[in-house]
Amino acid sequence: MYGTVARFRAKPGNVDELVKLQKQFEADPPPGFVAAYIYQMDDDPEEFFEAVVFENRDTYMAYADSPESHQRYVEMRALMEADPDWHDGTVIHPSG
Repeated sequence: MYGTVARFRAKPGNVDELVKLQKQFEADPPPGFVAAYIYQMDDDPEEFFEAVVFENRDTYMAYADSPESHQRYVEMRALMEADPDWHDGTVIHPSG
């Protein structure tokens, strides 16, 4: 499996809209999508970490390079204070 972990700050008052966009994405996921998890930090409710998992690097990169991915990024970025900090990599130990 392969994916990304992102750290970002939401603009105040946009948490519900971020969740709505995530639910829309999951309703019609791209090929190879496995799971996504968004963590809201206890000590700062405007700070988030998101982990996204795809079946493999090829399916992840195919989605990452797609117009659909760009459109989703534009929509999510409008709700963030700044660009997210991305970290792509291989899942070396899946659990569950």
